Amino acid sequence: MPKRKANGGGRAPVKNGVAGPPNDEGGDDDDPRTPSRLPLAPGVKFRRILLKLSGEALMGGTTDSIDPATLSQIADEFIDVHSLGVEIALVIGGGNIFRGIAASSRGMDRAHADYMGMLATVINSLALQDALESRGSHTRVLSAIEMERLCEPYIRRRAIRHLEKGRLVIFAAGTGNPFFTTDTAASLRAMEIGAEIVMKATRVDGVYDKDPNKFKDARMFRRLSYLDVLNRDLGVMDSTAISLCRDNQLPILVFNMTKPGNIRRVLLGEPLGTLVLEERREPRETPGPR
Repeated sequence: MPKRKANGGGRAPVKNGVAGPPNDEGGDDDDPRTPSRLPLAPGVKFRRILLKLSGEALMGGTTDSIDPATLSQIADEFIDVHSLGVEIALVIGGGNIFRGIAASSRGMDRAHADYMGMLATVINSLALQDALESRGSHTRVLSAIEMERLCEPYIRRRAIRHLEKGRLVIFAAGTGNPFFTTDTAASLRAMEIGAEIVMKATRVDGVYDKDPNKFKDARMFRRLSYLDVLNRDLGVMDSTAISLCRDNQLPILVFNMTKPGNIRRVLLGEPLGTLVLEERREPRETPGPR
């Protein structure tokens, strides 16, 4: 009897009487059910993106670790963007379940706490995979920590092949190493798979000079350089993640994902959010929300 493959294999799952996507793995490219790359829609600016999503984003406005309604909304938006022909890779944080650095500040061993945080990202990744696949989307979870009964191990060439075949790819368990954040994991994976941009989803419209929820006179930056972010300590991503992007000239876009349709708008060229890239001119600011 053939062995069932991790993260899929066998017949398509059935939910609510509806068959989900076939369980096609990296090695079954001859299977007629295997998806293929869609043509890029007119006006789309990027073919391959990496989207960084915080774990807290899955909570929505609730106190639940994962809010089903929010999860459904996020999945619908990813599927909509994917239909434009965009290859989407995702990195999700685990702060809605467990935050390693917070636990270490209360006396837990930092490495031990970080590994627990990595497991939290796997839980979030599996939850999003379920939401996507219940809508017929071919999705793969690749984990930096091997757990073959749940997901595939992270292998760079396999990840790229999944993207080329039209699958959504979710990178779980961060970098697989303690002391590194999921922001750093997002930057690293983006470079490994050849993503054209890192898109960081937040609850505000972009990067501000101060908290826009506390200060009415907060001003949003339209463009920043990597050095501006580091020197001003603007908290876009941690310094390791910013430095990785800077060294490899990988742009970062910080935008508000709580507004439905924003990912599509960005990919179609609308000037939303704050773009971080290498430039020498002064950063541009716009007034914050009134």
